[in-house]
Amino acid sequence: MACVNVFFFSLDPPVRRLAVLERCLSKDELVRADRFHFPQHRRRFVAARGQLRELLGREIGLSPESLRFCYGPHGKPGVEQTEEISFNLSHSNEAALLATCRGAALGVDLEWIERRVEYLLVARRFFSEQEVRKLDHCPPEHQREAFFACWTRKEAYIKALGEGLSRPLDSFAVGMLRGEPATLLWSRFPGEPERWSLHNLVLPGSYRGALAVEGQGWEVVIREIDPRGSPPYTTGAPRS
Repeated sequence: MACVNVFFFSLDPPVRRLAVLERCLSKDELVRADRFHFPQHRRRFVAARGQLRELLGREIGLSPESLRFCYGPHGKPGVEQTEEISFNLSHSNEAALLATCRGAALGVDLEWIERRVEYLLVARRFFSEQEVRKLDHCPPEHQREAFFACWTRKEAYIKALGEGLSRPLDSFAVGMLRGEPATLLWSRFPGEPERWSLHNLVLPGSYRGALAVEGQGWEVVIREIDPRGSPPYTTGAPRS
């Protein structure tokens, strides 16, 4: 069975570990890092890019510092040295998610659900009518959970498409309620529900995540990365 690897990692590693990650970055990335006004934002950028390079380098068989990134018409990233591997990165608060696979497009989204969001207003602005109705009829104590389930799945799908903002969020609907599969229920674009599979990602703490990948029958393995830089270890299988 084909596999999607999902890596969950901290953007607040120890100081010595951060120094190691910084040495992996390209000159352009170091320039970008130095543009951040707040040290916290610089640290998170270095931690995200450095661990992205380490994990991708391990998957491809190249050193982290040798990786060269390229970008599609709408900004979706790839690796210049190979077209075989697909990857997508998402970060929220002090954590990040990286998903990788071979031979298929994918997208991943991570959200920290403790942040303050007027989710009913956001839903009415961006979600499909079907999704808004479901959220309105959801018990109040479950509305936040349903909102973030919907939001992460929609964002993961949009990122997998690689079309930027050209695909409206209300042009498709996803499963979002408790007990409802994380599937693409319908789309204005023919053939899309059959083409893509969605997966709920079970993550530590107050983080919620979702994966969208081209095709069906994927095995999804989640690994949490030790902030000190030890090898990744499996934290458990996701619920779909």
